[in-house]
Amino acid sequence: QVQLVESGGGLVQAGGSLRLSCAASGRTFSSHAMGWYRQTPGKEREFVAAISRSGLTTYYADSVRGRFTISRDNAKNTVYLQMNSLKPEDTAVYYCAARLTYSGTTYYTDRGQYNYWGQGTQVTVSS
Repeated sequence: QVQLVESGGGLVQAGGSLRLSCAASGRTFSSHAMGWYRQTPGKEREFVAAISRSGLTTYYADSVRGRFTISRDNAKNTVYLQMNSLKPEDTAVYYCAARLTYSGTTYYTDRGQYNYWGQGTQVTVSS
């Protein structure tokens, strides 16, 4: 069982930056690939970024590529999402997700592939 807790959300002006953190409980964090998703009211939860358990491979949605960076610190059981050049359309609740995997380099983009989810953190970007 993995429990995930997101933090770092808040209100920021367009063009600003935020760094989200997702802290995981348990001793098996390094065995999990991680992902970030976001959701706005009335819309499906959408993929933002993913990282393999080793941290060697990452993948981004087209809408955030070049602006967001996903990273992880397995010693701290934490995955991060650095968000730069924020836009009002980035406003959403951001969720982190975890999936147990034996592959060191595989990442996952389908939300159905993740086993564990956090409660989310609100990010609001004002224009």
